[in-house]
Amino acid sequence: MDTLPSLDELESAAALVRAAMPPTPQYAWPLLARRLGAEVWVKHENHTPTGAFKVRGGLVYLDGLARREPRCPGIVSATRGNHGQSLAFAARRVGVPVTIVVPRGNSVEKNAAMRAFGAELVEHGEDFQDASEHAAWLAAERGLHRVPSFHRDLVRGVATYWLELFRAVPELDIAFVPIGLGSGLCGALAAREALGARVRIVGVVSAHAPAYARSIAAGRPVDAPVSTRIADGMACRVADPTALSLMLGHVDEVIEVDDDEVERAMKALYVDTHNVAEGAGAAALAAAMRLARERPEAIRGRRIGVTLCGGNVDHGAFARVLLDTALD
Repeated sequence: MDTLPSLDELESAAALVRAAMPPTPQYAWPLLARRLGAEVWVKHENHTPTGAFKVRGGLVYLDGLARREPRCPGIVSATRGNHGQSLAFAARRVGVPVTIVVPRGNSVEKNAAMRAFGAELVEHGEDFQDASEHAAWLAAERGLHRVPSFHRDLVRGVATYWLELFRAVPELDIAFVPIGLGSGLCGALAAREALGARVRIVGVVSAHAPAYARSIAAGRPVDAPVSTRIADGMACRVADPTALSLMLGHVDEVIEVDDDEVERAMKALYVDTHNVAEGAGAAALAAAMRLARERPEAIRGRRIGVTLCGGNVDHGAFARVLLDTALD
């Protein structure tokens, strides 16, 4: 994958996604505008059938796989939750068995959702990288198709929500995009390029999982330890080289947010919009809040877009955030 997907590729992906789910809404919330001093548009990917943006990529990938390998005996992949739900949801539509590997201690409720969508769940390792390596072993051992965490079809799929947002709000000044393995950010970059939009795109990483921030700064993959307690969807220890190559020279800025900032953003989203966000799902707002606090001139009076890219947080963790987190 040397280039970002074209507009034709994104439009064909959008048709596949629309066959399974309607477009998600985007709203400008006045309380968020008051909080940040900017017009804040939230793209509600927490309203998809799996509660997160990843389902779009799964639908496009499984459609392609069904045509490339019509007798596929099954698929296997690794996840912290949303990618696995995406694949289970999409694979059920084409009748392909799914095995998903998660690290030990993964979200109880994300695990339950993956099983409910029909996945066989395997718990292995201490982090995503351990789970990913075990998924590769299972693929060889069982003769399964291994679905990667980054692939052109996944990017094409998730880019469709950026097409929706950039068309609905064409005059956005800044869009904030969390980085897990990179499909979300590359999807935003692809949609911007395909539409010729002039929006500034800011990548967001967890300060407790800074592999992509360090890799973008260095211009090459740099591994980094993971210690986030809340942003499991951003808990990446190893940057994907292909994703990184597409980001370099295209992403305008990268902001790191710590767990406390993410939790404040989770609470702000609930207080100001009454939407539930998981840690990674609130990271975009966390970065916008940091910018408003540290460089208010960069955001004041602007029209910004933040993705609420997932709402799949365990209820106990969310209750703790609401009860224990103080807002400014």
